[in-house]
Amino acid sequence: MSGLRMSAKVFAIAALLAGIAMVLGSLSSAPAQDAAVLFRNVRIFDGRGSALSAPSSVLVRNGVIEKISTADVTTTAEVINGGGRVLMPGLIDAHWHAMLVRPTPMAALAGDIGYNNLLAASEATATLMRGFTTVRDMGGPSFGLKQAIDEDLVAGPRIYPSGAIITVTSGHGDFRQLSDLPRTIGGMLSRMERIGGSMVADSPDEVRVRAREQLMQGASQVKLTAGGGVASPFSPLDVSTFTEPELRAAVEAADNWGTYVVTHAYTPVAIQRSIAAGVRCIEHGHLMDEASAKLIAEKGIWLSTQPFLDLSGAAALGPAEQDKMRQVVAGTDRVYALVKKYKIKTAFGTDVLFSKALADRQGSMLAALTRWYTPAEALAMATSANAELLSLSGLRNPYPGKLGVVEEGALADLLLVDGNPLDNIALIEDPAKNIVVIMKGGKIYRNSLAH
Repeated sequence: MSGLRMSAKVFAIAALLAGIAMVLGSLSSAPAQDAAVLFRNVRIFDGRGSALSAPSSVLVRNGVIEKISTADVTTTAEVINGGGRVLMPGLIDAHWHAMLVRPTPMAALAGDIGYNNLLAASEATATLMRGFTTVRDMGGPSFGLKQAIDEDLVAGPRIYPSGAIITVTSGHGDFRQLSDLPRTIGGMLSRMERIGGSMVADSPDEVRVRAREQLMQGASQVKLTAGGGVASPFSPLDVSTFTEPELRAAVEAADNWGTYVVTHAYTPVAIQRSIAAGVRCIEHGHLMDEASAKLIAEKGIWLSTQPFLDLSGAAALGPAEQDKMRQVVAGTDRVYALVKKYKIKTAFGTDVLFSKALADRQGSMLAALTRWYTPAEALAMATSANAELLSLSGLRNPYPGKLGVVEEGALADLLLVDGNPLDNIALIEDPAKNIVVIMKGGKIYRNSLAH
């Protein structure tokens, strides 16, 4: 008798589960809502030009810009009356570290992983609320954060992840201590390697494995450190790290996946060796010489650099690292002069590390480009030009579609600015006040006008 009762319970549970499955199945197969938003009476900065459009209407449907017209558009969509404000593309930061913005160096290396993930999620939301709807992550375990954002569990920017930085023993990104030496080939991984922050590789074969591991996890591009860096304890700025065959191993791995390699490189040797190996984008370049700049231009290589003008945010670094930062800052004016002289394809990024206060000034760093560019040129660099760089990831692009522009068919990552940033780019420095609507993928994340 008890067996019969048990069987009845089993059948009842099975029936219940089947019913739930049918309901969920009907929900998942239901047609998507015709989500539409109409921006009315806006003047458009399209991400490329140097002037605003005439007053226009922009219809967004299902995450894409469906129609742009100077005539009124009749629709049942939600209407946002722009009142003559400026509609522009969402901003893109081409050199970001989503997992390393807020923790201290020690917390990033030895802190609780769960807490660090929550910290990164909070910063991701803050990044989006500053108007940066897309970031290219240049090193760190950001795959899980990206997934959470894409699944709308966390509000944050689109992330183009590199995964772990690939470095050499003593290179930029090797955060081991001397007590961790000697390294046993094939032995235990360091803490930084275990959490996916960086990977040490000291031969072409090791580089190939580590590059493929990042691609396996979903990297849209692969990053190596070809020379010394500021934040790493045993990495002088002047040193060159990977050999050309080692760099080429990563390039071959990325080529096989239809994407590209970037290298962290400040010096002429690091830059020129990277280009010889087939690297398609140089990060930083602040200590480059004339010959390196000319080579970058001739080969059509991208330069993703940053307007480092002071030591703000460097307090988290030790004295030796601050001294290296001074050397980098001293090269900023020269690198932008060379960029303009040789018409180098240039991307904008901020490379914020270990400083929430500096991250809060992300828009100010963009505005600092007006030391060398007009506001329109600076904004174009942070929108359409950065989007062009992102497209190098080919079929590894996690967000197919046009970014960085306001045009029909483009992805609807849009900002409505209270004022004209082409006249006053400083408006971007106070996003809470001046960016009144923030949209990513057709979804509104801020609408101050609704209040």
